[in-house]
Amino acid sequence: MCRVRLWSALVGLLVFQSSFFTTFSAPKEELRGVWIATVANIDWPTKRENPAQQKQEMLTILDSLRANNINAIIFQARPSSDAFYQSDIEPWSAYLTGEQGKAPTPFYDPLAFVIEEAHKRCIEVHVWINPYRVTNGESTKNLAKNHIYRKRPDLFKMYGGKCLFDPGKQETMDYLVKVIRDMVSRYDMDAIHFDDYFYPYKVAGVDFPDTETFQAENRGVYDRKAWRRNNVDLIVERLHKEIKSIKPWVDFGISPFGVWRNAYDDFRGSETKAGCTNYDELSADVLHWLEMGWIDYVAPQLYWEIGKSGVDYETLASWWSQYSFGRKLYVGLYASGLEINKGNAWKRPNELARQLRYNRECDEVNGAIFYSARYFLKNAQGLKDSLRSDFYQYPALVPATSQTAEASEAPLNVELEKLADAEVLSWNAVKGEGGNAISYYVVYVFDGKEVGDLSDPKNILTVTADTHVDLFSFPRMGSGTHTLVVTSVNRFRKESSPSAQVLVE
Repeated sequence: MCRVRLWSALVGLLVFQSSFFTTFSAPKEELRGVWIATVANIDWPTKRENPAQQKQEMLTILDSLRANNINAIIFQARPSSDAFYQSDIEPWSAYLTGEQGKAPTPFYDPLAFVIEEAHKRCIEVHVWINPYRVTNGESTKNLAKNHIYRKRPDLFKMYGGKCLFDPGKQETMDYLVKVIRDMVSRYDMDAIHFDDYFYPYKVAGVDFPDTETFQAENRGVYDRKAWRRNNVDLIVERLHKEIKSIKPWVDFGISPFGVWRNAYDDFRGSETKAGCTNYDELSADVLHWLEMGWIDYVAPQLYWEIGKSGVDYETLASWWSQYSFGRKLYVGLYASGLEINKGNAWKRPNELARQLRYNRECDEVNGAIFYSARYFLKNAQGLKDSLRSDFYQYPALVPATSQTAEASEAPLNVELEKLADAEVLSWNAVKGEGGNAISYYVVYVFDGKEVGDLSDPKNILTVTADTHVDLFSFPRMGSGTHTLVVTSVNRFRKESSPSAQVLVE
């Protein structure tokens, strides 16, 4: 659990002194993610009709993230019932080509490209889906001729100036399952990811117009709010089963609004005073999904600062730690806030460093995801510098979510070849299919002639998708004697036992 904050002057002094001398060691297993938003071209691409530039921009993003030891991207492949991938079900996104339904010219498949290039860099791809949004303020007149809205307008509602699928309709659920089954079947992704948009954020004085759906498809649930929550429960449960039935190693994660319920409304709620909550406004009973095991991880968007009245960061990080029910907990952090948030806390470098430090005090926090890539890459308030020199100084492996999956074999025939301008460590590829296929290899180095602590990330020389590394490219491999071993990590994120050791003198 997270540490307890004590506020008396005397105890506060002791806590300060203790914290001052504490070293927050980095875990070896920790998700380090960045959201890449495509809706309205927030992060990518900057140009809608230039595939060559789009590819180069993505490579630049991925190279920068790799340099900062980021090990996962959350890539928005379906921002508005459209596609950043080849689909026979939904039209190409206007955010990609400028016109919905128009394919990129010259042709390429952005999702396939992103997955291939990210995996080369040992970065997972969590495919980010917005389940219900169809337009984001644009006119429905701009929807492609083959969009399902054209054939079945009865499945949609207008609310707050946006066109949305009606979550209460069985056909909406069936359609969404069809879309995601297609994606999971055809693409080598690592996870499906939903954000906070379930039932829409409330427009003051206006209720979501689903009276007719409630009357026709209530399934015996006669409380309208409970029925809405049940609608979302059904799709979350069903999608988890569908994803696992196709590829058991693909995770299903959700990044909800940061407050489930306030304590004054529910004894399990957080000590907050949020005007909006998942349970009451968005009809998203995230606690139920966690408790039932319908999602593999939760990434609450805690976009407030430490000490924020009514929605304090530390209060919420502690609360989610208490109610993660053994699922992985990755906290959503507001990298954009370092530049655009005008509150005093965000003007004092670096609010996110303070939050990351607090996360390290919470055993249940398994990582963080930064929103969003554009501001992360700007190095606002030296964020990337702090990560490189402190929090993310060493590589980390994405935590395994499956409790039953087994590790693959250790690499064999690890050998060292000394050349005039290189010193190449190589090994045989570990064979495997499905979840036993290898995602990457981990090369460990230890000073001296013995294998040391494999659980300490300081001993990771590199992670690589290749079956060889040039030791000359690593400053750490200078003079002296070193011992190296290699492990494999499969699609279930399970790490093998180490290979036979190799001595470098």
